[in-house]
Amino acid sequence: MSGRPDHVPADGPLTSDAAASRLAMKADPGSARRATKWLRDNLFSSWLNAALTIAALAFLVWTVPPLLNWLFFEAVWAGTPEDCQAGDGACWAFIGEKMRQILFGQYPPDEQWRPQAAVVVLLAAIAVSLIRRFWRVWLALLWILAFVILGCLMWGGILGMSYVPNHLWGGLPLTLLLATVGVIGAFPLGLALALGRQSNLPFIRTLCVTYIELIRGVPLITVLFMASVMFPLFLPEGMTIDKLLRAQIGIILFTAAYLAEVFRGGLQAIPKGQYEAAADLGLSYWQSMGLIILPQALRLVIPPTVNSFISMFKDTSLVIIIGLFDLLGTVRLALTDPPWSRFHTEGYVFVGAIFFLFCFAMARYASYLETEMGKAHAR
Repeated sequence: MSGRPDHVPADGPLTSDAAASRLAMKADPGSARRATKWLRDNLFSSWLNAALTIAALAFLVWTVPPLLNWLFFEAVWAGTPEDCQAGDGACWAFIGEKMRQILFGQYPPDEQWRPQAAVVVLLAAIAVSLIRRFWRVWLALLWILAFVILGCLMWGGILGMSYVPNHLWGGLPLTLLLATVGVIGAFPLGLALALGRQSNLPFIRTLCVTYIELIRGVPLITVLFMASVMFPLFLPEGMTIDKLLRAQIGIILFTAAYLAEVFRGGLQAIPKGQYEAAADLGLSYWQSMGLIILPQALRLVIPPTVNSFISMFKDTSLVIIIGLFDLLGTVRLALTDPPWSRFHTEGYVFVGAIFFLFCFAMARYASYLETEMGKAHAR
């Protein structure tokens, strides 16, 4: 007899963490076997899959360490162009030096707190709009207020703020403004076009089909060129329309044509019995659409709808061809400074990261919204 209780291990009493670890191992003894089985079934299920897995791992080992060295470990985070040229990594000092110009373009430097505040207002309005319980009539009033505040901040001319014409706007505020107003304007127009394409009135149907096919048959750059260069030629002498407004209308008209086909697909996916049930209930056309058909159709087309929004957000970079400097255009503008002109890769990586952040957020929200609306539909 050793005098030690039978339940005490030979190496001394267990600590609380060790005891919890042993209990977890006893509770789940097959975790290692399941992991091995998963690897065998998914990565090494055949000789070909095993070869592809090994090749992919080798490629990652070959590319990731040098990329991390260039991005972080050997990068120059502060200094002069000469310091960057002497280094072997990325020149993030260029981003630090040109940050304000990249984000806000040619906006007067001493007034750049105004576009910063405008971006905060715009993002706050977007954040509120993403919460389902706030989808009420008052949300439209919130957006009107947000645009009034945004206009006052960006243009100025009131409350002691100097007037800044919109040809000096650029960077992130301009990109977000074009994308946000584009979504707000293109969504109802695309919905109206989709309904018009299914109309029983030949004139309405033909008009909508002609518009959709005409706009989808040309690239956005052509639409912007027509809006900026050709459209003013048809205006009466002495009449002008702001360049930013023309670009915004072009983006809305272009996106609406693609959304119309997305919405039409959702409408066609609704069973005919839903239309017949609405008619049996004595509902009018607009009542059946608003209460029965459209809620189901829009839920079905959430992924392609958000895909169109993401595409439009990225296509805002094309406004540079008409003299507007969006986020990508301001990078090109910053690169015109001779000492920093060779560091274009860092500028495009920085802007690409911003675009990815917004696009990834839209994609994740679409996935969340689709799941939540699917749950609500199931109930």
